[in-house]
Amino acid sequence: MIKVGIIGATGYAGNELVRLLLQHREAQIIWYGSRSYIEKPYADVYRNMFQLVEEKCFDDNIEELANSADVIFTATPQGYCASMMNDNILSKTKIVDLSADFRIKDVKTYEAWYKIEHKSPQYLEEAVYGLCEINRDKIKNARLVANPGCYPTCSFLSVYPLIKEGVIDANTIIIDAKSGTSGAGRGAKVDNLFCEVNENIKAYGVGVHRHTPEIEEQFSYQAGFPVFINFTPHLVPMNRGILVTAYASLKKQRKEEELREIYQNYYKEEKFVRFLEQGICPETRWVEGSNFVDVNIKVDIRTNRVIMMGAMDNLVKGAAGQAIQNMNLMFGLKETEGLLQVPMFP
Repeated sequence: MIKVGIIGATGYAGNELVRLLLQHREAQIIWYGSRSYIEKPYADVYRNMFQLVEEKCFDDNIEELANSADVIFTATPQGYCASMMNDNILSKTKIVDLSADFRIKDVKTYEAWYKIEHKSPQYLEEAVYGLCEINRDKIKNARLVANPGCYPTCSFLSVYPLIKEGVIDANTIIIDAKSGTSGAGRGAKVDNLFCEVNENIKAYGVGVHRHTPEIEEQFSYQAGFPVFINFTPHLVPMNRGILVTAYASLKKQRKEEELREIYQNYYKEEKFVRFLEQGICPETRWVEGSNFVDVNIKVDIRTNRVIMMGAMDNLVKGAAGQAIQNMNLMFGLKETEGLLQVPMFP
């Protein structure tokens, strides 16, 4: 049985980790870490856990936790994991960090976009970017995994096959993305109040969103040269879900059937990426509560562009589910263990 500690267990991603791990046959949660709720019963913070979780919340002492946990999930704000990381911790336990601290390899890029100093850049080279569909073999031997961001996960999986195959001009990519309000976390913010969000949709972080360099870096690895994109996220009045609609110019005219064959070849063995039937657009309602990503494409012959679409649950495949998928690989388990929940509807 894998002993699991969670730092940041009372945030939305932390609670989703708890929900999924309670259904995992090979994992036992031994630490519900929360700086804000020390000694408070976890089920008092999240009443959905009533009579399911009896434990109280502990503090966020990762040094102490490392002595007893086989793996620690850090579902914490940017900067925490990097500020705590050291050789002693990594010699005792494995880390799956759900923040951005180890996703971006260039420390100057991280500091420029996140406006904080990176406290442990010496681990950036070692950290494995935890997108299982491309880094599966590296993740298996990792002791520090950087869990990808929600927008980057959906964006990457929607576009990846055509970048990798060199079919599109990667520097023409435009990504229009929309997310539910849970993506902003559980902290109280005026912009996320019901009256502010309901009956409204808005763009935010236009041209400056912090997931931009993460997406560009991963695209660049696949393209083999530096890629720069336009990425614009939007906030929509729903709890969960991300919808990505990406556009790019084709290098030459292609039939849609050719591109569909590429996607089918890339994703035919991927349990959590569902390539949809022709003409079916991804919808967030068909992936809610699951670790699945629904993907599809449409070729616009008139403009010689391809539209690439993806939908997923930002708290599952975009955070907790992907983190557990990484854990499964790190411990030699079946990758799908604890993650085959059927999407919820309605």
